[in-house]
Amino acid sequence: MTSFDGLPPLREVLQAHNLVPKKSLGQNFLLDLNLTSKIARQAGDLTKCDVLEVGPGPGGLTRGLLAEGARKVLAVEKDSRAMGPLSEISDAYPGRLEVINADALEINPLEQLTAPVRIVSNLPYNVGTELLIRWLTPPTWPPYWASLTLMFQREVANRIVAKPGNKTYGRLAILSQWRTNPRLVMELPPEAFTPPPKIHSAVVHFEALEKPRFEADAKVLERIVAAGFNQRRKMLRASLKGVKPDIEDYLNAAGIKPTDRAEQVPLEGWCALAREVAKA
Repeated sequence: MTSFDGLPPLREVLQAHNLVPKKSLGQNFLLDLNLTSKIARQAGDLTKCDVLEVGPGPGGLTRGLLAEGARKVLAVEKDSRAMGPLSEISDAYPGRLEVINADALEINPLEQLTAPVRIVSNLPYNVGTELLIRWLTPPTWPPYWASLTLMFQREVANRIVAKPGNKTYGRLAILSQWRTNPRLVMELPPEAFTPPPKIHSAVVHFEALEKPRFEADAKVLERIVAAGFNQRRKMLRASLKGVKPDIEDYLNAAGIKPTDRAEQVPLEGWCALAREVAKA
């Protein structure tokens, strides 16, 4: 039995290569090719784009991206056991799939990509948040990518699109909404994966803005936001004391009440505070 692209169904691929998901690598394989193609379509028109995919595993999403017309897919996979299945996909799409057997946290993929670039990934749960933060906080903006279409645990996805005052509003919401338009575009139940995780998953699409909504230094903003939400139950004058001993002066200058809590401060306020701290 073959699928829409002439390659075997993914369950047969797993069996043929004895590829069992590893919990230590945060692997949960998505085997429904209809779903992987749907995720690929959430990224928009791929026909004139290079696509970076992190953690392709046996290549379900990779096949969806190629079938949807991606000019080229650069797949970065840490698990050497997946090289066989990915090589078979490469043979089926000559010249359009490049596979790197490496840790995505340790490489710079820019040399292998040609703009415009879109990043589309079913991210391994154990590195997803760290990769997102890196993609959102490069030293210069706009970044090398035009959009991100990423799958997370639903809890993480909800934090990304949260608004001020919401209990899930925090660091991810601020860094995401500062430089992009993030939208939750799909939800997937546990049974869509092998093995089924204990949680639901969701896909978030981030469209990069030409410039950030408010001026701020990325490293300073990330540092103060991380400190503020690390102790979210405390007033900001207490949770941010480690940033600056006289933090109340900076809060007042930014138009923020020192007695506010982190989740009460909108994006504009955090950026204003970052500017004041950067002046010092």
